[in-house]
Amino acid sequence: MSGPGSVAASRARASESELSLLQLLKPAVLADPYPFYRKLREADPVHWDPFLHSWVVTRYADAVTVLTRSRAARTPSPERMRELGLQELAPYAAMMMQQILFMDPPDHTRIRSVCAAAFTPGRIAGLEQDIRQHADALIDEAAPRGRMDLLADFASRYTGLVLCQMLGLPPGNHNQLRRWAAEFGELVGNFEHDPETMDERAESLRQFKAYIAEQVIEQTAHPREGLISRLLAADVHGVRLSFDEIVANTLLMVGGGIEETANLIANGMASLLLHPEQLGRLIAEPEILPSAIEELLRFESTTQYTGRIAAEEMSMGGRLIQKGDAIIVVLAAANRDPARFADPERLDLTRADNRHVAFSWAAHYCLGAPLVRMAAKIAFSSLLRRLPGLSLETDRLTWRAMAAMRAIRALPVRFAAVSAAGTGRPPAASERA
Repeated sequence: MSGPGSVAASRARASESELSLLQLLKPAVLADPYPFYRKLREADPVHWDPFLHSWVVTRYADAVTVLTRSRAARTPSPERMRELGLQELAPYAAMMMQQILFMDPPDHTRIRSVCAAAFTPGRIAGLEQDIRQHADALIDEAAPRGRMDLLADFASRYTGLVLCQMLGLPPGNHNQLRRWAAEFGELVGNFEHDPETMDERAESLRQFKAYIAEQVIEQTAHPREGLISRLLAADVHGVRLSFDEIVANTLLMVGGGIEETANLIANGMASLLLHPEQLGRLIAEPEILPSAIEELLRFESTTQYTGRIAAEEMSMGGRLIQKGDAIIVVLAAANRDPARFADPERLDLTRADNRHVAFSWAAHYCLGAPLVRMAAKIAFSSLLRRLPGLSLETDRLTWRAMAAMRAIRALPVRFAAVSAAGTGRPPAASERA
């Protein structure tokens, strides 16, 4: 028979389990994590998760503090991967340690300064015309059908083409890049992994890395317009990137860029279709689109959380976080904190003072944010202008089993079928003749 002590311990474990981020492994919570985030933020905003051996932070002010003051070098070393029984991934742990996402100064400062020099807003703006052409070509394909999977038929293909354009990669490889990016997202976006699929995932990552390395070697000998050649040529105060650093960070830009942008477009369009009054307002007032994109980023944060390591001892929410402790910052919870955003559960496309943390904060603010915003702006404006009567073809959306990323599986939509020339696309020269 269990005594009072064991009953109390059992209840404590049950309470800890209810507040653990492992709740995100449940399909019902994954489908709508925001009630769980709200419960966690209200019950224990600076929560020690014994299952993940990490502090979990859910308030906006605390998130900003952690993102500003903590270390980002948190990816397991190759040795740690082997200790965890993930020896298949050990060769890639070293590569991830060279990515700016997992670096602290001075290495982070050195690599980011070189990347920033090759990734200026002016150069991104120079891609706008080509990006519009990618959007129009994909809409031309779908317009006569009157229906499509907006994720598979448009958002994923579109972002693959955009990333190829930006990096100077052959556009004919964008489908393979999308598959590798999805595998990369599955790998880094989950708490646990199926051992039976680990060999397959590791092989996919090996092929991904090998392809990027081949492209860097090719562009070393034969430069092309794009970010890879700029990274190869970049020299900031005598600082240049090594071959391995260029490969590692190009892989990060492809994997993260495709997933982040495609999910923003698909999740954002799903949010609009589920809130027809806001969709109608955006169609009637296209000038609010920049504000709308910021609100869609806040409302359905594509990156749900990120990790940090405490750089120093700090007190937060009545808890003492020790130097070296792991901290998970739940960006999606911070973006719905009522202490920062009025009526945070409401989608408001003209929300004022919308300084969300969807792109992180401080030194690790997303380097590709200007490209993501521009690509999203072109995608939304083109879709809404050219496909009248957009509506969902399902009343139940399903989500990929990734705790760290908000990613829809499919977005089937219908619209008024029209010929490509009748959808508001500026006619090509041959059509005007």
